Parts: sequence; structure tokens; C-alpha cells
Amino acid sequence: MKQEANMPRMKLVTIYTDGACSGNPGPGGWGAILAFSGVEKELSGYDPATTNNRMELMAAIEALRALKEPCRVELYSDSAYLCNAFLQRWLVAWQERGWRKADKQPVENRDLWEILVELTDRHSVRFIKVKGHADNVFNNRCDALARAAIRAKVRK
Repeated sequence: MKQEANMPRMKLVTIYTDGACSGNPGPGGWGAILAFSGVEKELSGYDPATTNNRMELMAAIEALRALKEPCRVELYSDSAYLCNAFLQRWLVAWQERGWRKADKQPVENRDLWEILVELTDRHSVRFIKVKGHADNVFNNRCDALARAAIRAKVRK
């Protein structure tokens, strides 16, 4: 989404996301932290039968869905799958090929990619790749949120 001169300045929101899976496929969880103007909000969710990649995408989707108005977003993720789809323009190529990869096979998780395309059209999103399970406090918190979502459901 482009910002026009007569529009009010969009809020800058920082988002961290992570997904996790117990087995791949298996029960999965996702976690996200949204930060704006010194306030943080944590989100998480669960899927009983999924993959790690789907949970990485769901974390970004649910975080962007939580925004009540169009925003400028810096979205940090340790998922090369998520970040490279935007940074290396895989999504553009997939769409140009009718949602097929370079090897002519269908794009996996197309349903979630299509939602992400809509959300990134609404917001101005910059994807930033971070190293997973390293010294990034927010990424580690998102990982903990995702794993806690799995544990909470698997125990029941």
C-alpha cells in the first residue's frame, strides 16, 4: 500500500513472529509480538495437524490481521521461507506462473500465501530475517509462545 501526500502518516508497528511444530507434520503453534509506541501485545495460536512452514505463515497472518488500520510494519521472522518469498520476489514469480514454482509444481500453502498477499497490500510491510534461536529476545519469546500453545493443547 502506498502512502499518499494527503493521507495521515501511518503508524509504525514492529512485529516479531515465529512458528513451531511438534513433528513436521504434527501439532503446531505460532506466536507473535506486536509493538507500538511502547506497548506490546502477544498473540499465539494452535493447529492440531500442520507443518512448521504453515505455522510461520500463520504467525505473520494473525499479527497483520490484528492491526486495526493500515500501518507501516517491520516484520521480523527467523523463517527464510516467509522472508524470501517477499524479499526475493518468489511470490511475484509464483503468481505470474499461476501459483506454480519454477519446477512447475504447485506452490505449497497457497491458501495462506493468498491471505498474506491481501494483508501486505493493505499494510506497508518490510520483512526482516533474523537468526532463529539466537540472542534475539523477541524472537525467543515468540518461539516460547508458539511452543506454549502446543503444550497447552497437547496436554488436554
